Amino acid sequence: MNMLGLLGGMSWESTSVYYRLINQGVAQRLGGLTSAPLLLHSVNFDTVAQLQREARWDDAGALLGHAAAGLERAGARGLLIATNTMHKVALLIQQHSRLPLLHIGDATGRALHAAGRRRVGLLGTRFTMEDDFLRHYLQQHFDLRCEVPEAADRDEVHRIIFEELCQGSLVDSSHQRYRQVISHLADRGCDAVVLACTEISLLIDPAAGPWPVPLFDTTALHAQAAVDWITGDTP
Repeated sequence: MNMLGLLGGMSWESTSVYYRLINQGVAQRLGGLTSAPLLLHSVNFDTVAQLQREARWDDAGALLGHAAAGLERAGARGLLIATNTMHKVALLIQQHSRLPLLHIGDATGRALHAAGRRRVGLLGTRFTMEDDFLRHYLQQHFDLRCEVPEAADRDEVHRIIFEELCQGSLVDSSHQRYRQVISHLADRGCDAVVLACTEISLLIDPAAGPWPVPLFDTTALHAQAAVDWITGDTP
């Protein structure tokens, strides 16, 4: 199997989901007591979040880039960034190591394209929804049109992520609020909604519908891509 390096801790709540899903997937694929060969660098999310708030993206990219270089020295042969938002600095991170990146946009875009989706709603942090790094990636590589919620909905989606989900708090009223936002996006013509923050699946289960449109969880899709790569089923 291939040794995968994970840049995690953003937040550790969702990184733990990655660890579980990847190991479960490898065990299901190969059987027995098999588990995934992983190297994890878990950063202090408080530091990263402060850099985000201050728009110090170059510094954030350098911080994660040095961590990626450490994973390479430790024996990793591929890299996974266990967060949507920090794919904003994916190119900066890659400048610090020679590790091939399992991009979250590829895992998500392939699933959407295979399902025949073309106009998708995007839920995530304010940075993911309002900056164009993920929307542009999905459009450029998979010909997908991405919509984001209205401003008030974006504010609430972002608040719930940082003030609740990243701190392990699951609130019923927030679940209902997300349902409303998803319905608003469906009413605007979206034929799918992407849960483009790795914490959202802690609150919203795509399988626990009914939902007005199908939901695509980037955490689960990214973890499945990791399983494929570790077991050699993809380049």
